[in-house]
Amino acid sequence: LEIADILVEKNAKIVVVACNTASSLALPKLEKHLPVAVTGVIRPGARAAVAATRNDHIGVIGTRATIKSGAYERELRALNPDVRVSARACPLLVPLIEEAWLNDELTDRVIVRYLEPLVREGIDTLVLGCTHYPLLIDALSRALGERVKLVDSARNCATAVQELLDRQQLRAPLGTSGGLEIALTDAPDNFLRVAREALQLEIGEVQLREVLHGAAKL
Repeated sequence: LEIADILVEKNAKIVVVACNTASSLALPKLEKHLPVAVTGVIRPGARAAVAATRNDHIGVIGTRATIKSGAYERELRALNPDVRVSARACPLLVPLIEEAWLNDELTDRVIVRYLEPLVREGIDTLVLGCTHYPLLIDALSRALGERVKLVDSARNCATAVQELLDRQQLRAPLGTSGGLEIALTDAPDNFLRVAREALQLEIGEVQLREVLHGAAKL
């Protein structure tokens, strides 16, 4: 809530909870607490998966907390009561991504081990229920081939935000240039390394200062 309040103080038009775990656990509370629109990644991802599936059998991979919450199952079945959901927690994937081991033999083996049970169960669509996972899209595609449609919940969330901005007439005029401001709740070293190695993103010099209860700001 404190982080969201900071964003509202900075005149955010919309607050995007761009994390599946946070969306599954905190979104209802944020929607009640904030005076601006709030969206997460679960609902847009679920909608895209229901539209994509051909046999109504959808797989979901995510962190232990996201899978345990059952948020995707609830959302998918609210959209299609007949859908079958096979969910699998994949706790090793985020550490592998944060080591920037995106195209590594070890990562490939871990992915195959996680996904084999879902493929055997007959899923034809797989929701990437963690916003880290699109960085593994090549490795996931190698493991699944063309048998299974991959649904990127983060990409579908971005589309939903665009539609929400248009619907509420909040989109900035064409030609308006934006800026990037990043706040962290932990030391920036690992964040900067992942940004550089996995995202090919150069942040530049980092300055930390205290924000509320010890959050760190770039």
